[in-house]
Amino acid sequence: MRKTALRLPAIAALGALIVWAGFELPSASRQIVTNGGEPMKRLRGRVDAPEFPRDMQWLNTGRPLSLKELRGKVVVLDFWTYCCINCMHVLPQLKKLEHKYPNELVVIGVHSGKFTAEQDSENIRQAILRYEIEHPVLNDRDMTVWKMYDVHAWPTLCLIDPEGKLVATLSGEDVFDPFDRLISEVIREFDREGKVSRRRVPFGRERDRAPKTLLSFPGKVLADEKSARLFVADSNNNRIVVATLDGEIKDTIGGGKAGLQDGGFKDARFRKPQGMTLVGELLYVADTENHAIRRVDLDKKAVTTIAGTGKQSRNRPTYGSMEEGIPLNSPWDLVLHDAKLYVAMAGPHQLWVVNPATGAAGPYAGSGREARIDGPLADAALAQPSGITTDGEKLYFADSETSSIRSAELRADGRIETIVGVELFEFGDRDGTAAEVRLQHPLGVTYYQDILYVADTYNNKIKRIDPKTRKAETFLGTGEPGLRDGAEAHFDEPGGVSIGGGKLYIADTNNHVIRVADLKTKTVSTLEVK
Repeated sequence: MRKTALRLPAIAALGALIVWAGFELPSASRQIVTNGGEPMKRLRGRVDAPEFPRDMQWLNTGRPLSLKELRGKVVVLDFWTYCCINCMHVLPQLKKLEHKYPNELVVIGVHSGKFTAEQDSENIRQAILRYEIEHPVLNDRDMTVWKMYDVHAWPTLCLIDPEGKLVATLSGEDVFDPFDRLISEVIREFDREGKVSRRRVPFGRERDRAPKTLLSFPGKVLADEKSARLFVADSNNNRIVVATLDGEIKDTIGGGKAGLQDGGFKDARFRKPQGMTLVGELLYVADTENHAIRRVDLDKKAVTTIAGTGKQSRNRPTYGSMEEGIPLNSPWDLVLHDAKLYVAMAGPHQLWVVNPATGAAGPYAGSGREARIDGPLADAALAQPSGITTDGEKLYFADSETSSIRSAELRADGRIETIVGVELFEFGDRDGTAAEVRLQHPLGVTYYQDILYVADTYNNKIKRIDPKTRKAETFLGTGEPGLRDGAEAHFDEPGGVSIGGGKLYIADTNNHVIRVADLKTKTVSTLEVK
């Protein structure tokens, strides 16, 4: 992994950077993308798109592909890594392009993984299923294709014309409009010469071979000891499951179809919900891919949207401001304190605060720069916060891209501090104290009796961290991916943790199950959801 291969900062990611590679567009189309108000640089001449190496592993297709056999098609290469929130934001735009140009366009995902766990084909396969990717994916585990195409950021898209020539390269999130215009111009140009092939290219998708499960990639779990209830964010089934602590289902909120719709439990719709917090009979939900916060009235059996518009925010409000009716950007988890919801807002690399009574929302901590920089709330830099909890004095959050656990004080002049972890490209699996510790893309954290329990997601472990001494130790898991109960448990990318009744409940995401661990004996079992 090259440390110079940094993902674009959040601000740059919202405004695409595009470089023309020699395709002469009509003059009306040459200005479709600008950078700071200036036309993009166009490179002269035609460049052959490098062919894929023969020894690469392919997924979501029954066989390896080559650019040679795709002559006649417009091809888009999507360089991505499955941890990356910016890459996640590109995927629905690619799907929209694929559906608009079903006969002319072939999208190929080039997965150039950042984390060690992301280099494994089985983990990529699970990500393909979780993100519902429809196109073939190449495992570029050694960054070979990345280097061949001189890529420097996630996500980066390369467009190849029907003659196999590189047309343009774009880095950033906002890709649909510029690529839609460019693809249509390329098709129009090559159609004049009869060089566009509209034959369908069949692919053998991973979803056709995936077994059916009751839960589908559950992202988060919430145990409430007082009411003896368990709430499961059944993310890929786009619903919340309400059960007893021993797994008996009492209710489901939302249906299998994704959408943003308020109403009764049967009519309501979510889109990949994640974190939850409970206040009495009101359950608040981070409806991640709807970019919204939802409120579930468990007495009235009704769902209401309290913040977010359903569209991803492309702007960053002024720090300290609170506005009603503004869009959000991938809320991943949330916790309530002093009548305010504090949100791990993964998209802009910030913590936000939401007034649940009015829906007013705004940044609480983080400048928006993607990095690990401690300091005053407004100046500190975060990196894709994905889990959040509190002890009543501080917020603790899983800063997933820096593989760290950090804290934010609950006062206006508060500060961000790192408890364990180091930098964006420093990760691993090492117990110890403070900067000695290495985690790998943690997604979940909960506070209980002065200890933080952390879902160390890509290490397939649960860690215990003392926030005062900053000592971290492995609590559960051998590190081997799999589904095994007992004292030497195996997990597969656990994403959420919660404690109730002296037990730790774990959303074991890639295993599609909820695991339960006794806090005293550390014995793990799989919850029988019935």
